[in-house]
Amino acid sequence: MKATGRASDKESTAMMQINPHPTQRMTTLRNGRYRLFGLAALLAAGLATTVALHWNERLYFYLTSEVNGSGDNAANRWLPDYGVMIDAKPIEGIRKNLSAITYDADLDRLLAVVNGGPTELVTLSKTGELLERYPLQGFGDVEGLAYMGNGRVAVSDERAQQVSIFQLPALPRSIDISEAQFFSLGINLNGNKGFEGLTYDAAGDRLFIVKERDPRQLYEVRGVAASLEGRLQLVIHDRSAWIADQVFATDLSDINFDAETGHLILLSDESKLLMELSDTGRMLSYRNLNGFFSDLRRTAPQPEGVAVDNDGTLYVVSEPNLFYSFRRQGS
Repeated sequence: MKATGRASDKESTAMMQINPHPTQRMTTLRNGRYRLFGLAALLAAGLATTVALHWNERLYFYLTSEVNGSGDNAANRWLPDYGVMIDAKPIEGIRKNLSAITYDADLDRLLAVVNGGPTELVTLSKTGELLERYPLQGFGDVEGLAYMGNGRVAVSDERAQQVSIFQLPALPRSIDISEAQFFSLGINLNGNKGFEGLTYDAAGDRLFIVKERDPRQLYEVRGVAASLEGRLQLVIHDRSAWIADQVFATDLSDINFDAETGHLILLSDESKLLMELSDTGRMLSYRNLNGFFSDLRRTAPQPEGVAVDNDGTLYVVSEPNLFYSFRRQGS
């Protein structure tokens, strides 16, 4: 009887090991499910991030452009070949809110906008020194800036989606909105997501305007200077199709017309990208402003302005007050 009891005790112990208590079994199953759900959530988040930041489109474009040899075309800027010359230089005299930038070919200098506290137009050297200040009175939420030649400047009010054009005084002084002529495109008004970038093609008398997001849009306005001289002949083209499928950026913070190539250079703050479009809207090249994927020491925190000078040097400004310049290698 004792031997039988010992066998029963062993069998009971074995049964307990093989068949755990129902509560323990449910806990194990729940933990397994949580791990599976957690893994699925991580995979979904990774996929969503990849799609949101367009990493898949960037990789596809990079691979196809390398195969097709787009960088061999001398007519392209080919932004991957641009190396950093000045990296995140703080501009003395500007503390915050540095926004758009443009190149003044007449005086071989840069113009920029400081948005708020107070709003002003400033002139900069090509190495990022502050030269002059022009306070802007009554201009609203100025984000875009373009130099049109012969001292004429255009700025855009983001919220009102209004473009104002005025003559830059020979000596620094305040400029009032009453000195400007303007036109407005109140399309898809949505507050602080409006006209973010502005650039001018002098040979074609065209302004290009980008709307930041929700939705991203690109407009071409022809006959601007001619209309200022008394012949009203504005023609507006919606070029949003150029950026709808090919421009893999979540927003657009500035635009530059490159007179040498006839191409557009687009800047994205959120995606930390510079992108080159042909004169028919075809994506040609791009360059990262992310420190992990470029020669920058750190990621540009909030890139807001881009310009190209007559020598092909590329300039970027970032909030709060940072200045960058890039040159194509071998040039």
